[in-house]
Amino acid sequence: MNEENSATRYLKDFSAGWFGGIVQVLVGQPFDTVKVRMQSNPDLYPSTMSCIKNTFKNEGALAFYKGSSTPLIGIGACVSIQFGALEAMKRVFGGKDLTLSQLYVAGGISGLSNSIASTPVEHIRIRLQVQAKNSELYRGSIDAIQKIYKSHGFNGLYKGHCITMIREFFGYGIYFAAYEKIINRFIKFYNVNSRTDLSSWQVILAGGTSGVILWTFLYPVDLIKSCIQTDGFGKNAKYSSSLNCFSTIVKQGGYSALYRGFVPCILRAFPVNAMTFMAFEFAMNIMGRL
Repeated sequence: MNEENSATRYLKDFSAGWFGGIVQVLVGQPFDTVKVRMQSNPDLYPSTMSCIKNTFKNEGALAFYKGSSTPLIGIGACVSIQFGALEAMKRVFGGKDLTLSQLYVAGGISGLSNSIASTPVEHIRIRLQVQAKNSELYRGSIDAIQKIYKSHGFNGLYKGHCITMIREFFGYGIYFAAYEKIINRFIKFYNVNSRTDLSSWQVILAGGTSGVILWTFLYPVDLIKSCIQTDGFGKNAKYSSSLNCFSTIVKQGGYSALYRGFVPCILRAFPVNAMTFMAFEFAMNIMGRL
């Protein structure tokens, strides 16, 4: 692959990933808001329906899209990095007929690369999502970034970075390995030449299933991340570390508490990830795969 084609390929990978990320936010933000509120405040939101009713009654329908301006830009960038890094790693490993372990490592590295952007993006989004009406500390994404940076610097913006890296590496290793394996099975089973010949329902099924697998295994890690990122700073922090957060949650609510908010998450998992991969594959097909 010459330099021009290589640059074009990277641009297409990242552009298609960005498109997939925007679709992901538009479809998944309401589910994510319910999930985060249940994770961070179980006393106020003990169930999925109580969270939905309480939020809608007190704050209106737009409350489910709180903090969405940051993700529309940031998650677009994050998913762009994920897919761009994934496609690059697949080429490093040879591009075709990769083993499950190679796909896992490629996905893990893509997630790790993504964590540089996803930590501050998700941190700001989560803090905006949990704000109740009439008690809002931050007026919006920019205001939150400015206040947190002014008080706590880059370390404040990157609160929860270690647990995010753990989630991203192991989570996206599983996520992309599952997706690629399912897609490859479809290609062989239906005897088509490449993924461009697969139908929409096959891409939707592969993407949605990979999302369900991801969140089923990694949900407790995500819960700990949310608790850390909605916690106070410095002396006002409830948790001294991710391990302390884990032990505190288990001590207070048992191991089942690690799946608090799982219902809206798993309801979100299939449609959001199905549409994310559908958008990515659609964009790649429109631009033309190299």
